[in-house]
Amino acid sequence: MLKGMFKKTTYINITSDVKREAVKPGAAAESVEVPEGLWTKCPQCGHAVYTKELEENFFVCSRCGHHLRVGARDRLKMILDADSFTPWDEELETKNPLDFPGYPEKLQKARSQTGLSEAVISGQGTISGEPVAIAVMDASFFMASMGTVVGERITRLLERATALRLPAVIYCCSGGARMQEGMLSLMQMAKTSAAIKRHGDAGLPYFTVLTDPTTGGVTASFAMLGDVILAEPGALVGFAGPRVIEQTIGQKLPKGFQRAEFLLEHGLIDAIVERKDQRSVLGRLLKWHKAPENPKTAAQEASAAGQSEAQERRQRPEAHNTEKNKEEVPEP
Repeated sequence: MLKGMFKKTTYINITSDVKREAVKPGAAAESVEVPEGLWTKCPQCGHAVYTKELEENFFVCSRCGHHLRVGARDRLKMILDADSFTPWDEELETKNPLDFPGYPEKLQKARSQTGLSEAVISGQGTISGEPVAIAVMDASFFMASMGTVVGERITRLLERATALRLPAVIYCCSGGARMQEGMLSLMQMAKTSAAIKRHGDAGLPYFTVLTDPTTGGVTASFAMLGDVILAEPGALVGFAGPRVIEQTIGQKLPKGFQRAEFLLEHGLIDAIVERKDQRSVLGRLLKWHKAPENPKTAAQEASAAGQSEAQERRQRPEAHNTEKNKEEVPEP
């Protein structure tokens, strides 16, 4: 009765570096080599998807519709017109300003694994023929945490966009501020926000797309300051994580809390756009909000209006005095 009760169950897992062994009764074991990266497992439903098929479907699971995380280079290929991208500020390199132990080694490891120099790629390109300054964050590099170089690249992107009179688009994802850079990483929140203000004062549009996950200091600064804020389906967006919030307030959070759908329902974002539609949606937004060629800033317009009004006031008494003088002059 108890025979086989404690027998260990055998499982077959499909992973990127799997080596399966098919064993048939009465036959010798034969090793089957599966090429690395041939299949990708969906983190949502667990379904193994053919990687080539996944790439053709914009890295969206064909079974459950889950939007998998995408690298910055793949994202740029999806969104920008072919061969239109010119990178900016690639020479900026992260140092170790606080002499944090082990930080240089971790940076070097992240660079060798991802082929990136930092967690954001910035530059200029076109979307549906419309010129745009664009930055894309990559979660595979230090979870896209914001350090001094990430903040500087975002700030320079916005300043250059202001000088060139370009709209700006930023694809946001981040685990928050980079703890290895301490207060210097937190200062990037104010710096990027000030650059966005100057960009807006110049009459230029700024759009953000929130991807999974967008949290911490990035959420508290440039991610939520867009003129139009879009998000991908199911993206986690918030400041602190849901577990931290539950522990702090001692209450169970509602289902779907901090997900894009919850934020849309409560008015924190403007729209949820599937990955296959993002290029066309951004292209339309850029056409609708195209800045005029010879703009006047709000300050210039206010100054011109004030000068015109003052001139009118100066002219009114003179006209009044002229009429009065005419009345006083006696007829000959």
